[in-house]
Parts: sequence; C-alpha cells; structure tokens
Amino acid sequence: MTQIFASQKLRRTAIQTGFIAAIIFVIIATVLTAQRNIADQGMATGFGFLEQTTGWPMNFSLIEVSGRSTYARVLWAGLLNTIFVGIMTLFFATLLGILLALMRISSNALMKLVGTIYVEVFRNVPVILQVFFWYALLTHLPNPKQAINIGDAVLLSNRGLMLPSFSLSGNDIWILLVTLIIGIASIWITKDKSTFTRRWGIFAGVFALVFAIVLFTGREPEVGLISFPELKGLRFVGGVTLKPEFSALLIGLVLFGASYIGEIIRGGLLSVDQGKLEAGTALGLSGFQINRFIRIPLAFRAMLPSLTNQYIWLMKGTTVGIAIGYPDYFAIISTAINQSGQTLELLALLMGGFILINYSIGFAMNRINEHIKLKGRT
Repeated sequence: MTQIFASQKLRRTAIQTGFIAAIIFVIIATVLTAQRNIADQGMATGFGFLEQTTGWPMNFSLIEVSGRSTYARVLWAGLLNTIFVGIMTLFFATLLGILLALMRISSNALMKLVGTIYVEVFRNVPVILQVFFWYALLTHLPNPKQAINIGDAVLLSNRGLMLPSFSLSGNDIWILLVTLIIGIASIWITKDKSTFTRRWGIFAGVFALVFAIVLFTGREPEVGLISFPELKGLRFVGGVTLKPEFSALLIGLVLFGASYIGEIIRGGLLSVDQGKLEAGTALGLSGFQINRFIRIPLAFRAMLPSLTNQYIWLMKGTTVGIAIGYPDYFAIISTAINQSGQTLELLALLMGGFILINYSIGFAMNRINEHIKLKGRT
C-alpha cells in the first residue's frame, strides 16, 4: 500500500480524479437545489414556452417577425441580428484597421499624425459613449420629406439610411446562405495548402454563378435587377433600409474596433525582421513583392492570436446595442425574460448562442493559423 501511494503518477491521478469528482458533486448539488427552489416557488421550467407567441414586434430583423411570432422565431431573429452586425463590424473594422496601420508606419508625417490622433481618440473613448453619440446624430437628421437625396439612389433621414439593393426574395437569400456555408465548410476541411488556395477560387466562381442564377430567375419579369428606395407618403419603399439603431451600433463598433485592430496590425508589420526585408531587396524584389511575399505573411502570423482575441471581443461588444434599442440577441433575451419569466432557460440560450458564435470565430482563425504556419513550427 505504501508503494502504491509512493508512485507520483498514481498520486497525480488520484488528485485529478478527486478534483473532477468534487466539481461534479458541486454541479449536481447546485442543479438539485435550483430545481427544489423553483418547485417551491411554483415556477414553470422547460423550453415549452418557445412555441408561445410573444406579442411584441421588432424594429429591425433580417427575417419576417410580427407580434404573432413565437419566442423561438424571435430569438432566432435576434441571433441573426447579432451575427449580421458582428460580421459587418469585423469586416469594416479590419479594412479601416489596415489603413490606420499603414498610416501609422508611413514615412509621411501628416499621415502618421492623422493615424496617431485617430487611434488615441477612438481607443480612449468608451464604446458605449461612441454608440450613443452616433445614435443621437442619426436621429437628429431631417425627416423623411426633407431627406438628404444623393443621386436619387441613396436617401438619408432620421428614419435611417436607404440604399439600393438587389431584387432578391427571402428564399433567394437562404439559397445564397446555404451555398456560402457549404463552400466555406468544404474549404476548411482540407489540409493541403495548395488545395486550400485553389478551393477559394472555385468557391468564388460557384458563388457568383449561384448569385447570378437566383438574381435573374428568382424575381418577377417586371421587377428590375436593382430596387431603388423612394418616398411614398411618410415612409420609404424599395431598396434596403438601415435603421438608426443598426447604423449607430455599426459605426460605433467599427470606429472603436479599428483603433485596436490598427495597432495589432501595426505591431505585426513592425515585428518583421528588417534583415529579411533587406534580403528581399538584395534579391531584386520590388516593394510590392517584398510586402506580398515577405512582410505581410510574416506579420500576419505574428498578429493572428491578438487579432482573434479582438474579433471575439468585438462580437461580444455588440451587446451594447441594447442601450439604443437595437434588437440583438442579448436585448431579445432580456425582453423575453421580462415577458416569460423563464430566466434560467433563456440565460442558458444566451450563453450557448455566444459560445457558438465566438467558438466559430476562434475555430476559423485557428484553421487559418494551421494553413499559414511555417513548417517545423508547432
């Protein structure tokens, strides 16, 4: 018996087993206590409420939602709203961040000064304050009858920003979404780098073909390819309308996130060894070739972990939309808790939704890291 406990491996196994058992015991005790307290208070449990109607509409939704929609549909609409504004934020914040990084490392004193001022201002102002500022600004624009007209194609008023859009139905959008998911999934499962690059080109071509097919076949003959917004009475018809809540949240998150992303990218570019850049010059490479084949690949490897963390943070930052009435997943869950009283179930759905979104971002970025890492590195 003494020899058994003298084994370091057995001691570690015993400690780990005991620790896991203690965690399981605490979880079981917590669940049983919660169930007993819920039963004592006469509260309903379970997810049956998801089939009940909500009785409240949404001011912005990517899918059709009304007061007669069920909790399940409204929660799905809120999750889509969060994913939509999050993806748009990551895309535009990255583009602006790249521009800021290039300005910050530029030899032009004026561009460097402008980039520095931007970063210092937007990085040090709380994001919720920036969102409030843009919301106040957008809601004080002229009314619809006095809307700002840009080329008879773009209208701007306190009702939102009206833009032209392709004449696509709801089914067309779902077809494009399924094509997008299948295409990206087929790319991520490959491990060969040459195949990985080639499949991106194939996917782009297939997606463009599917888009053209649904655009030309999924509409009535008298309907044009592009729908333009126009004012009829006190409301706008045609095109697509970006509500002030969505626009303010998007602008605030993009400007705030770009200041951090720009610094991450700048750090990655500056981390590249100058000797490698000088070697490229000695080999006769042009400035574009040096950036394309040396600086950017090495910088991207260095900044990818920090960039992943920032992307996940920005996705979680979409929850500030509740302050201005944007119906994101967090806001819809909060309203549903007040209406239904199913607190534990809805909080579990809220955590599960954000875990799914953020894990997907982390998984995608890790897959990219696997494809770009240098051979021999782990």
